[in-house]
Amino acid sequence: MNSIIETSLFFVDVILPIPLRQAFTYAINKDEAAYLKRGMRVSVPFGKSKIYTALVDRVHQQIPDSYEPKEIDQILDEAPLVTAKQWNHWEWMASYYLCTFGEVIRAALPSAFLLESETIIHLSASFDATSIDALPITDEGFLVLEALQHQSSLHINDVRSILDRKRVLSVLQELLQQGYIEVKETLYDAYTPKQKRYIRMASAYASEEKLRALLDSLSRAPKQRSVIMTLFTLRTADKNVGSVQLQKKSNASAAILRTLIDKGVLEEYFLKHDRVSYDGDDPGHLKQLSPAQEQAYSEIVQSFEQKPICLLHGVTSSGKTEIYVKLIEEVLKTGKQVLYMLPEIALTTQLIGRLQAYFGSKVAVYHSKYSVNERVEVWKHVLENSKKAQVVIGARSSLFLPFSSLGLILVDEEHEPSFKQYNPAPRYHGRDAAMLLAHIHGANTLLGSATPSLESFYNAQQEKYGLVSLTERYGKILLPEMELVDLQDAYRKKKMTGHFSERLLVAMRETLAAGDQIILFQNRRGYSPVVSCTTCGTSPQCPNCDVSLTYHQHKNQLRCHYCGYHIAMLHSCMACGMETLDTKGFGTEQIETELQTLFPKHRVARMDQDTTRGKNAYRKLIDQLEEGEIDILVGTQMVAKGLDFRNVRLVGVMQADNLLNFPDFRAHERSFQLLLQVAGRAGRTQKRGKVLIQTYNPHHQILQQVTVNDYQGMYSEETEERYQYKYPPFFRTVKITVKARNFVTMQQAGHWLAQALSLQLKEHVLGPEQPPVGRIRNEYLTCLLIKIPKQQSLPKTKAFILQVYRRFSALKEFSSVKVVIDVDPA
Repeated sequence: MNSIIETSLFFVDVILPIPLRQAFTYAINKDEAAYLKRGMRVSVPFGKSKIYTALVDRVHQQIPDSYEPKEIDQILDEAPLVTAKQWNHWEWMASYYLCTFGEVIRAALPSAFLLESETIIHLSASFDATSIDALPITDEGFLVLEALQHQSSLHINDVRSILDRKRVLSVLQELLQQGYIEVKETLYDAYTPKQKRYIRMASAYASEEKLRALLDSLSRAPKQRSVIMTLFTLRTADKNVGSVQLQKKSNASAAILRTLIDKGVLEEYFLKHDRVSYDGDDPGHLKQLSPAQEQAYSEIVQSFEQKPICLLHGVTSSGKTEIYVKLIEEVLKTGKQVLYMLPEIALTTQLIGRLQAYFGSKVAVYHSKYSVNERVEVWKHVLENSKKAQVVIGARSSLFLPFSSLGLILVDEEHEPSFKQYNPAPRYHGRDAAMLLAHIHGANTLLGSATPSLESFYNAQQEKYGLVSLTERYGKILLPEMELVDLQDAYRKKKMTGHFSERLLVAMRETLAAGDQIILFQNRRGYSPVVSCTTCGTSPQCPNCDVSLTYHQHKNQLRCHYCGYHIAMLHSCMACGMETLDTKGFGTEQIETELQTLFPKHRVARMDQDTTRGKNAYRKLIDQLEEGEIDILVGTQMVAKGLDFRNVRLVGVMQADNLLNFPDFRAHERSFQLLLQVAGRAGRTQKRGKVLIQTYNPHHQILQQVTVNDYQGMYSEETEERYQYKYPPFFRTVKITVKARNFVTMQQAGHWLAQALSLQLKEHVLGPEQPPVGRIRNEYLTCLLIKIPKQQSLPKTKAFILQVYRRFSALKEFSSVKVVIDVDPA
């Protein structure tokens, strides 16, 4: 640093949150050079008029050759927001998943940390325009608020014009923190600390004499007197008394409180308050592990002494969570942090309460259903290694948090495809990125699943990972009785009512009569996947995608599940004009409708993407089922993922065949995992559960293996096929998707890439081939698959792929073509 400060010119390289494969250099002064550190944020001008928030990479004295650097706009942090270990992890992600560092930053940082000149600001809903003159703000802040009273919103560039200065982010940040303005983003608001309102006596009434005189003067205002007396009572137990608490305890209105404040008797003040906080009882003691759990726990601890990664293969309801809790407790004793990753937000919802019962306020939650304000608070707690974030529960995005002393990463349901990020870049796999994060921190990783992915189980068999098996359910409860129902035979014998076989209906009636609950699984949402005309056979199609529209009865809409396009349900065919439209196939919505007719006296609910859009939608459904307010829950694969319901005795799979007949080399593995996982929701207490799987093909090998819980048989068959056809875990794969609005351009681009890649990779390049859905959002698609043998250098192969991609991007005729590179596609 001394050698830099001795020179007269100083520069900083920054990474912008945009998909460009380079850092950008800006000029800084001597003081800024001494102050800036890697991981701090600075706002910088980019292009003609844009302002971006960028991350500092390095400070140096090398003058750029090709351009004259601009000056930075301002420094936004007093200390680095991103740690050195985070930086290393993000660099690895950009390199491994063939994306830019800027794309990783965009995915990793909450949007409140990345203010841009396109950001729109407006007055907050609670802003009182009448008191603007009395606000404790700067002259610049006053000008901004005054302008917003005449205009509904302003761009940040408009603010620069109003204030006649370039550096305006500090002014806006101050107004944001005080809650006077809000930031309008496409998805979220920018971060403003939550302020909680408290009440105290004014200093003028501190002496006993003045206080007694005040109470005497209020003898004819009993409600005001009651407020003051209640305030004294509450302050004996708690120094800070909330305004809402005071109103409730004194049975007073907000107007009475306001009157006392206006008189100068009471004062209001505000304190920062976490949006997500634990207000429950003191944490309880851990449950006693069963002998089988205790043995598994000991084997995991021994395995960690040899290898940093261990796979726990435990059958459904074997009590894996209790083992995780014991491991967490031991790690917390060493003063280190724990990351508990889950594939679905629904799972975090159920687990939060269980972990808080053991660890109280040490538990923090981080996932996309939380507001950006809540995520910023968790980020800051983790960065400061606060006691409020010693255990972080979250979905895949939680591995971006700024951990300083990570001791253990738990990846539960590690086989789940939900751990894979598809769009936008980085297209990372949460499980794999978590293992690298643990390596950087010198931490251990435990992968848990009743149906491990073939890759993980293969690595365990090859002794790259430790392997621990837990083969009995907690309390020695029997695995559910499983039965296949032949739909073809049931239809032939006319033993079907709607989409329910007689066998399933009988089992449902018996279960409901016993006061138990039912889960029904159908892996399609909506009412009907296809609507077609019985006269001419035409189906309404999405104008933007090559798929038919799905009928949603609840909204009386035809909807595309790829682009969101929707129209009102048609009364007549668009092709022939006949009123002969009929629905084919069925989704969760149709099952729900049929159930309400078949079981009118019982409560039916649905869990799918349409019913869980709200922040608390998962929790409401799960709480209702746990409290016995729902008798039958019908859902998509959301109901299959590790949820623990004590009173579910019957699980019905409405139709298993659409899982098996999917054009993907993982289809059979996924079918086995999904069916066994959904079956595991049944009979999790002493009463044995039952699982009925309706299928047109009861003799299918996978279904036979599911009924006897034969994971080893499925693994042996699938790995043999993968070996023969050169798929993971024996070959690495990279999928390249080419998109263009012009079909011919798309085809030409696909063939150009295939030929260029084949020059070096030879027969290991497959395609181009159109996917099952060949057009999405008015873009035609074609795909290439590159297979990389284990003995072939992965870094060199990726470098060659990037080299071809750069050459392709430089071609003028393909300037309108988009190329998506997906490493290790799920």
